[in-house]
Amino acid sequence: MSEPLNTAALDQLFNTARTYNGFGGEISDETLRRLYDLLKWGPTSANSSPARFVFVKSPEAKQKLAPALSEGNRQKTLAAPVTVIVGFDQDFHEKLPYLFPHTDAKAWFDGPREGRHEAAFRNGTLQGAYLILAARALGLDTGPMSGFDNALVDEAFFKGTTIKSNFLVNLGAGDPASIFPRSPRLPFDEAARIE
Repeated sequence: MSEPLNTAALDQLFNTARTYNGFGGEISDETLRRLYDLLKWGPTSANSSPARFVFVKSPEAKQKLAPALSEGNRQKTLAAPVTVIVGFDQDFHEKLPYLFPHTDAKAWFDGPREGRHEAAFRNGTLQGAYLILAARALGLDTGPMSGFDNALVDEAFFKGTTIKSNFLVNLGAGDPASIFPRSPRLPFDEAARIE
């Protein structure tokens, strides 16, 4: 096993990290590529890696996204330097001969798309969580959210593909004035047990 991370690293990733509602700054394309190159190493079932990411950065792309946003999310999302659409490929299994060459894992998921949905959604969501941690590790603040019309996002960004949107993550330098007081979390004994 590795040594535990130091307190400062744990704070940056978890203890003092927050979900921001306002963002500033700029994010380079190089940083976004670095972000992906970190998150891609997170584990998924059979290395399936079904998540697909659209880094919405340009004014034109922001305007494509705007109609799908709920009123409460529109202003903060359009102001964020980057908004990531975290999606999942319903036909992720087509990549398994490359991603999991040890056995014929593609055959596990052949057949109707409904039979793959749970694995695609679960593992794509995991990868979205890795994105948040990778962003924090790179010094970026995050604002993950739902509160948008998935069908409109899919029409604008994934039309003609097998990809569906899951959730959004705003990225940038978080504005401390945009956060609420920290909400409580359940203590161990209410949320977990050791058997």
